[in-house]
Amino acid sequence: MELGTIYSLIPQEEVKQQKPPRHVSKFKQPVKTEYVSKKADYKTMGQAKVPVPTTDNFLKKHSKEPQLPDKREFKYPDGERKRPEIPEKADPPLMGLKTTKNFITTNAVQNITSVPKRPEKIYVDTRKGDKNYLQPSGLEPVFIHKKEYGNKPQYLSRRQDEMRKAQEEYNAYVSEHFRRGAMQQLSEDERNAILQGLKKNWEEIHDQYQGLSVVTDTAPKKNRKERMEAEMKQLERDIESIERHRVIYIA
Repeated sequence: MELGTIYSLIPQEEVKQQKPPRHVSKFKQPVKTEYVSKKADYKTMGQAKVPVPTTDNFLKKHSKEPQLPDKREFKYPDGERKRPEIPEKADPPLMGLKTTKNFITTNAVQNITSVPKRPEKIYVDTRKGDKNYLQPSGLEPVFIHKKEYGNKPQYLSRRQDEMRKAQEEYNAYVSEHFRRGAMQQLSEDERNAILQGLKKNWEEIHDQYQGLSVVTDTAPKKNRKERMEAEMKQLERDIESIERHRVIYIA
């Protein structure tokens, strides 16, 4: 049993409960814009709201046939160069035209003063008389009648002059070094002596190489074989270089 007090007789102000703010989605404006732009109407098979056809918008005859352009008169691109048309049968000819030209005298003078045409050279290669031109066939000697036939070409003369000038400059360079004592030319005897010495060294190393063991199972054997092969190759290159150059200079 609730006991009442005197304080309960005092009127009290009613306290209203505050509601929380309503939730508003952050996608509200994009969704609204998309809906207003009518994008959702065409996401299915066709329009969402198909317009109802009117009574006067029915399929008419020849309505789906292609529309051709208007007919125009055809004109050729070179119509300006077209010759005049042939006159009709009933058209009267142009009468009363006279000329003072003497065609007999004109033809006689033209034939007398004209240069006779040289006959073209032809040849027949079949018994039926098939003719062909002789000049493009290659059977007629054409090049021997040219002015430069039998003469030395100009490019060969220029090349020979360039080679001669280069040789003269090289000889002058070598002579200058000889004069200064900077270079010395090997004589033929010295060249042969060096060549024979190189060949003798190659033969000695080759004899030693032939006496090596077939099996190179240790590192010293392998190193000795590789060293002798390298020496023989170097000697072969030196011999080839000396045999190829007849004149040798020593700086």
